[in-house]
Amino acid sequence: MSHLEESVTAINVCWQLHRSGVSDEDIPARVGRHRATVYRWLKGLRKRGLRRFVAAYRKAKKGRRHRKTDAVTKKRILAIREERRQCCGEKIRHFMLKEHGVAVSVPTIYRVLAAKYQLRSKWKKSVKRGKPLMKATKPREVVQADTVDFGSVFAFTSIDIFTREPCVTLSPTLDSHAGALALERLLDHFGPIASIQRDGGPEFKGEWDELARRRVPRVRTAKPYRKNEQAFIERFNGILRKECLGYGPYRPEQIPELQRALDEYLKYYMEERPHLSLKMKTPKEFAAMSHLT
Repeated sequence: MSHLEESVTAINVCWQLHRSGVSDEDIPARVGRHRATVYRWLKGLRKRGLRRFVAAYRKAKKGRRHRKTDAVTKKRILAIREERRQCCGEKIRHFMLKEHGVAVSVPTIYRVLAAKYQLRSKWKKSVKRGKPLMKATKPREVVQADTVDFGSVFAFTSIDIFTREPCVTLSPTLDSHAGALALERLLDHFGPIASIQRDGGPEFKGEWDELARRRVPRVRTAKPYRKNEQAFIERFNGILRKECLGYGPYRPEQIPELQRALDEYLKYYMEERPHLSLKMKTPKEFAAMSHLT
C-alpha cells in the first residue's frame, strides 16, 4: 500500500472513531499519527465531510501539474537570455510579453533555463543590517560613488539611487586628482545634486573632497565593512563587470577602446535594460516619468 493510501485509510479510521464518540485526544494514539495532524484532519472532515475531504486530500498530494512548454517558447526564452546579457527570469517574462505577446510565468522560465544553465541558489538579500540607508524620494537627491579596479585602468563609477542613472569615467590612475576630474564629469552629467556618498578610499580625499564640499551640499562617507550602505553602486559595479568590461586586467593605452565599449553599454543600460526596482522601466523611461530633463 502506498503512503497516500495509508493516509487515506487513517483518515477514514479517524472519522469513524470521532463519529463513534471517541475523544479527539485519544484518536491520535489509535491511528498512529501526530496529534496536530489528526486535529487538522478532523477540522477539515467536520467542515467538508468524509468524501469531499478525501478527494481534496488526494488532489493536494498529487502535486501541481505543469503544462508542457512548447519548443518555440523555449527557444525564445533561451534567445532572450543570450541576447539580453544573461538577464533574470522577471526580465525575460517582460520581453516575452513585449516582443512576442506571450505571457509566461517566471517559474516556467526558470524551469526552461535550468535545463540548459546551472542557476545560482536562492539567497536572502533583504536582511536588514547596520544603520538605515540614505534614501531618495526624487532625482538627484542621493548619488553614490565608488571605483572599480581593472588592473592598470580604474573606473570611477556613480549612480543616482532614485533613477538608477549611472556615470562612469575611466582613468589610468587612482588618486584624488583623478577623482576630482571624475567628479567634475559626474557633476556635468547629473547637474546639481543634493548629496553624494563615497567610501573612505584615498581617491575620495584631497582634491576630490575639496571639490565635493564646494559643489555638493552634503557629503557622506559610508562606514567600512558595511556594503549595504553602498548597495546601489556595488550592484552597478557588479553589473558593469558582468555585462560589459569583465575583470581585466587592462592597460592605460586600451582606454579609448574600453571607452567605446563603455559608451555603447551605457546607452543600452539607459535605454533598453529594464530594472525590477523601477517596475520594469529603463532608467531613461523612469527619468522621463520623473520629469527629469
